Amino acid sequence: MRKTTVAIICGGRSSEHEISCLSAGGVLAGLDSDKFEAILIGITKAGHWVQLPNGYPLEIINGVLPVVDESLTSIVADVHGFSVDGRPLNIDVVFPALHGPYGEDGTIQGFFETASISYVGSGVMASAAAMDKSFSKTIFAASGMNVANGVVVTNSDWKSKSVEIAYPVFVKPARGGSSRGTSRVTSPADLEVALEDAFTFDRKVMIEEAIIGREIECAILEKDGEVMASVVGEIVIDSKYEFYDFDAKYFDDATTVNVPAGIPASASDEIRTKAKKAFQLIGCSGLARVDFFYTNKGDVVINEINTMPGFTATSMYPKLMAASGIDYSSLITALIETALTRCNGALGN
Repeated sequence: MRKTTVAIICGGRSSEHEISCLSAGGVLAGLDSDKFEAILIGITKAGHWVQLPNGYPLEIINGVLPVVDESLTSIVADVHGFSVDGRPLNIDVVFPALHGPYGEDGTIQGFFETASISYVGSGVMASAAAMDKSFSKTIFAASGMNVANGVVVTNSDWKSKSVEIAYPVFVKPARGGSSRGTSRVTSPADLEVALEDAFTFDRKVMIEEAIIGREIECAILEKDGEVMASVVGEIVIDSKYEFYDFDAKYFDDATTVNVPAGIPASASDEIRTKAKKAFQLIGCSGLARVDFFYTNKGDVVINEINTMPGFTATSMYPKLMAASGIDYSSLITALIETALTRCNGALGN
């Protein structure tokens, strides 16, 4: 029986280029080689599509994150699919292990739809709405979920916009990820510096009141037509970090993951229910990780939804699924098989 050819795409033009490469390395390592044949496709920081050779380094080596080399063999990606030097690659399905703008925001999903290529994950609209936290937050609030108080400013109006919010606050790009460009601000005097940093990642920035509470996450998987929520886990951050920033996430062994989270069963159940609700409200497909705060008063506050969460074997999403009885390789298989049986497009083709 012919194996299914899976294109694993990584890199991209966003600030999460390197994290995407780590996710792709995880997917490649966990792919069931009895069922699937992998082709690695990289998108360089300049936006060029290239073919990655077998054995291409997709892990942290001596503290250095991986990147997609600009000098590799070019791939043509158009409405006819993927080809190298005029030779079609005959790909059955794409696993876009891409994070951030141009990968997780609906843009590449739109290309897949136009080219009639099956792919893992959410469609155009869900990807765009989830990526832009100012939109997803509005959707969640309209459904009755608790969200952090805050305002949205742009790089053209922020100096004339009054910000009335209690400090401390978090300043973050509306369409960012991996905490790039995110700052914790404790006074108005530091707000301008934080905004200028955030505006290097996005022209639209959110200023949100800091929620005092524990960081709880839940993984969602769509499988066999059903949407399941994992057990919930807690991110515990080393006290030397103010919050769960980029370095705390990827370096220095600064975080501990407790799965299941040590919170009351009623709170766990509420978070799992709200994670599924968030997935369905946004219109997601395949997978998502939904992040919450559990406050000292026992309130559940939704923070954000990620349609393509980090995907190494040690990332939170696979850990939560493993604790729920679905191992890493089986998880990847389920996502690919789901992608092959449905289409995200409006025409259903």
